[in-house]
Amino acid sequence: MAGIGALLLVIGSFVPFLSLVGIILLLVGLRDLAQHYNDNDIFQNGLYAVIFGLIGIVAVGVVLVSFFVGGFLLGGGFLGLGGGILGLVVAFIFYILMAVYFRRAFDSLADKSGQGTFRTVGLLLLIGAILTIVLIGLLLIFIAWILATIAFFSMTPTATPQLSTPPPPPPPQA
Repeated sequence: MAGIGALLLVIGSFVPFLSLVGIILLLVGLRDLAQHYNDNDIFQNGLYAVIFGLIGIVAVGVVLVSFFVGGFLLGGGFLGLGGGILGLVVAFIFYILMAVYFRRAFDSLADKSGQGTFRTVGLLLLIGAILTIVLIGLLLIFIAWILATIAFFSMTPTATPQLSTPPPPPPPQA
């Protein structure tokens, strides 16, 4: 599921509705992987990343509304420029937090699964979030999600860890 979610995030760059479905599938897949590897940090960090990302998206929405209301309807002023700059700074901070938590999730996943590509994905997401200020970061984030898709689909299935149970007691002797 996480692989399909990551793929939908890549496609969602062009069709935004698919990004929402992709994030949901990614979280469900991370939850399943966290249960499989018995490491809840994988899911928790992924969940925090999504929450921070949503706050960043809301901040971008505030920027757009601020530019529209302040710039066009009121003829400029603080709402237009000041609110826009403040919203961009808030969005930037939350996108970096999102990338930090996704990196933590992908690093844990790399350790547990042995798929080192996840470590690269986390690093690219973090560098991409930092470089969104010069827009090249968006390309790095796009590439990171492509690599995440490849990494999820390249994972080798492993047997579910079993708890060792003691052998049954011997039959009673007469």
